[in-house]
This record gives sequence, C-alpha cells and structure tokens, in this order.
Amino acid sequence: MSDGQTTNVLVVGVGGQGIIRLSNLIADVAFSLDFDVKKSEIHGLSQRGGSVTSHVRWGHKVHTPVIMDGEADFILALEELEALRNAHVLKPEGTILVSDFRLLPATVVSGKATYPDDIDARLGEYGTVERVKAVDVARDLGNIRASNVVLLGAFSRHLAIPEEAWTAAVARAFPGKFLDLNQKAFAAGRELACTPGVNEA
Repeated sequence: MSDGQTTNVLVVGVGGQGIIRLSNLIADVAFSLDFDVKKSEIHGLSQRGGSVTSHVRWGHKVHTPVIMDGEADFILALEELEALRNAHVLKPEGTILVSDFRLLPATVVSGKATYPDDIDARLGEYGTVERVKAVDVARDLGNIRASNVVLLGAFSRHLAIPEEAWTAAVARAFPGKFLDLNQKAFAAGRELACTPGVNEA
C-alpha cells in the first residue's frame, strides 16, 4: 500500500471502453481480501465517447472514495489523452499504465486543435509511464472490448495480491460465454512485456 494504509487507483478513459467494469473488478479484488473499499465515478457523455473516470481506494479503513490531486498510486488509462488530462492526480512516485488507444476529440477532427504527439514525454513529468498494448492484444484475441481486462492483467503485476484473487474476480464479472475470452485477456495482460513510455514526437 502507498502509505501503509491506503492504495489509490484512478481509472480513466472514454465512454464505451469498460472503465466502470475495470474499476469494479479492482474493487472486487480488494473487497475479497477483506479490505475496506470505497469507489466513485464520474460519467461524461458516455454514449458519445465522453470522458469517464473512476476512483478506487482500499485499505484497513477508508473514509472517502475520492482521490485528491497528487495522491494516486496508479492511473490506468484506456485512452492516451485521458491519461494526460488526469496525470495531475498521480503522486510523484506513482505509475501510469497507458493503453495503445487514441480517440480524436471533435476539436481535432474539425481541425481546430491537434492531438498531442508528445504525450509520453509529458506524462513522464508526473511519474513512471508504462505502455500496454491492450488494444492489439484484445484484437488478436478476437474482441477489442476486452482491452480493459488486458490492462487489468498488466496492472495486477504491480501489487502483492495472489493471482487467484484476480482470476476469481474475472470469473465473477464475466459468467457465461464471455468468460473464456476475458480469462485469456487477463492472462495475456499479466504476461505482457510492457514498455516504458517513449516520446514519439
């Protein structure tokens, strides 16, 4: 845990990427280990690709679900620009796991703005950056929507939590025909060789 008491994880992305599902999985794992868990989310225009953020906090006693600026141990970002928009929440020694996905905002599509080409360099000013090819892996597995579970697998390696706790949570979250896909997605993410963020400018 970050300070011996609480672990803080911020999950960010855009509507339709499974942000809430991912944060629910993390919260479920912590709850299964008998931690006090608090969770909060903010939904943007989720049906239109708007920003979605979810806070997950756990420890022996957690009093509030909201992570304050500079207090997140981890940011899990399913979209690159959303990682940058929320990087200020990370603590200096924290880690940002960024998926390989970009959704161009309307201002970029219309030509009124440009998508930053130095995101990794800018994220590196806030903490450690790990690139996770979650979309590529999920696509190879046959369903890009499983990229959130690939990212979960990569994240799971950062915590001293038994793998069985994670796989049990995946099984609870995806009963039925989607279980096999998501089990494979988690396993692939956990085994994935993540790379340090690289300035692509």
